[in-house]
Amino acid sequence: MIEYEFNEEIELPVNGVLLPGDLAIPKNSTAIVVFAHGSGSSRLSPRNQYIAEKLRKKGYATLLFDLLTAQESHEYFNRFQINLLAKRLIKVTEWVTAEILTANMAIGYFGASTGAAAALIAAAELPDKVLAVVSRGGRPDLAPNALNKVQAAVLLIVGGLDDVVRELNEKAFDEIESISELAIVHDASHLFEEPGKLEEVTDYALGWFGKYLKSEVPL
Repeated sequence: MIEYEFNEEIELPVNGVLLPGDLAIPKNSTAIVVFAHGSGSSRLSPRNQYIAEKLRKKGYATLLFDLLTAQESHEYFNRFQINLLAKRLIKVTEWVTAEILTANMAIGYFGASTGAAAALIAAAELPDKVLAVVSRGGRPDLAPNALNKVQAAVLLIVGGLDDVVRELNEKAFDEIESISELAIVHDASHLFEEPGKLEEVTDYALGWFGKYLKSEVPL
């Protein structure tokens, strides 16, 4: 059982819109992982919800929020407005650093699909705030100008059966100049739906944040 200091739905004011989010802070947390969801997904993504729960059990605070409003998400084009998504992630990160409960926490990003591109751009823009980025089935190729500017430690996780995205990640990995690693989950497709594969993703993420976010808190 996780004992929480705060665990509620919130609304994040970002550039004139309110974005719904779920902020959960286990007691004694010293680090927070902010999730950036992929195209067509939301903070309710069962995969990211699963990973967020595992992170909280290790003592990390988590913030899952929708990068688009409900109305915006109906427009398919908006899902690939990477600069818009990145700007919103930056604003949310600034909110995290200003809120009393999270102001002193180390910050990491967990990005999926197009959200991973937004996370890399935001991390490049906030080198003093973001320490680690984990990408799950991400599209780092959509953030080409950020790859050699990111200072955070970057872990790219891709499925071995996800041929196109795997190749895109391999090319992007060669351009990242910060501490980085490419983890291929063998016999896994894009959504890691095969038995045990999402657990492998979670283990990679926990290991990466444990090493570079340096904030696991015994419960």
